[in-house]
Amino acid sequence: MRSVAEQLERVLAIAVTPSPVRAAISEAQGLLCAEEVVASSALPAFDQAAVDGYAVRSVDVAIAAEGHPVVLPVVGEIEAGARTPHRLQPNQTVYVATGAALPTLADAVVPRSHTQGGGARVSVIKPVESGSFVRRTGEDVQPGDVAVRSGAFIGAAQVGLLAAVGRDKVLVHPRPRLSIISIGDELVDVARTPGPGQVYDVNSFALAAAARDAGADATRIGIAPSDPRRLRELVEARLLVSEVVLISGAAGGRSAELVVEALADLGTLDLSRVAMQPGSAQGFGLLGTDRVPTFLLPANPVSALVVFEVVVRPLVRIMLGRRNPYRRTVMAKCLEPINSPMGRRQFLRGQLMRDDEDDYLVHVLGGSGTHLLASLAEANCLVLVDEETTSVPVGHEVPVSFLAQRA
Repeated sequence: MRSVAEQLERVLAIAVTPSPVRAAISEAQGLLCAEEVVASSALPAFDQAAVDGYAVRSVDVAIAAEGHPVVLPVVGEIEAGARTPHRLQPNQTVYVATGAALPTLADAVVPRSHTQGGGARVSVIKPVESGSFVRRTGEDVQPGDVAVRSGAFIGAAQVGLLAAVGRDKVLVHPRPRLSIISIGDELVDVARTPGPGQVYDVNSFALAAAARDAGADATRIGIAPSDPRRLRELVEARLLVSEVVLISGAAGGRSAELVVEALADLGTLDLSRVAMQPGSAQGFGLLGTDRVPTFLLPANPVSALVVFEVVVRPLVRIMLGRRNPYRRTVMAKCLEPINSPMGRRQFLRGQLMRDDEDDYLVHVLGGSGTHLLASLAEANCLVLVDEETTSVPVGHEVPVSFLAQRA
């Protein structure tokens, strides 16, 4: 029996990050940047008003005060986007809208709240210092600055910055394409009513969702034909358009052997058991001329999802260009005793919380029932019990791995 660490080492050793692609910035969100995006111009590109108000020379309003205002003639108005240049003379002002270019010689903006009147003349009742309420040229980004670094996560702010420096496309690490296939004569699609002895195909839906959560471009193929020739044709077709293939429902026993036989001329699938619970029965190999990582996952949805979380998700994250492919792990105190089999790493569903002292606590869900999907749906973490530990008393700490956060 192979350890979890050994299985992970085998899987991650073949991880290949797909070649970067150039994507529209509207499609780049959630990916990693694969280039140094260097600004070719300043941001802002010109001195502009930060508020609606009056562009002035700060020296002209230095003595302004309530009761002793400085009265200036208003010699023009500049709206945001106006392209006609203006020049300010001493002891004059121009009304400017937020985002408008400042006229030449103006070095500050007096907000409307610091004035009285308006129209042809305005009374300034508070002084402003040079640079007040002005967005200076290049104060955000200078020409030659790196706006978005290679390896940076592209979120909303990065998309905005790319647009601000005039980039409509950016080089990114693409989402690996992942195909999910279910196997089992007992399976029916959720659009049908199960007959005697039949169950819904849960895994293709659940695993596709898990793959998308990991960042993959997931395609749910659904239920595969049971005929070996047709199964082989289906898998071969998916190998041509996928970076990873998942086949659930054939991880152990005779069903796994039949799948291995059907796919034998595409490559080798290793069915060695892994010392983990749930999900001990699993398979892994490289199939097709491109040696596509292919996984055989258990039929049980909880086991399949745990194997995906522990073994497949790190591979997807590396393919996305992530340096650390693992979830965040913390230590938490158990709220109930835990019993675990010797020699197997246990992955228990749990609810992670904090007490009044901000310490982590974890409540184990589902007991020993590895088939209980409802408890996994309630979980926000996995409780990790190593191979050498058979019991954990109440109040003792165990490592806990975060699952996807809820909104």
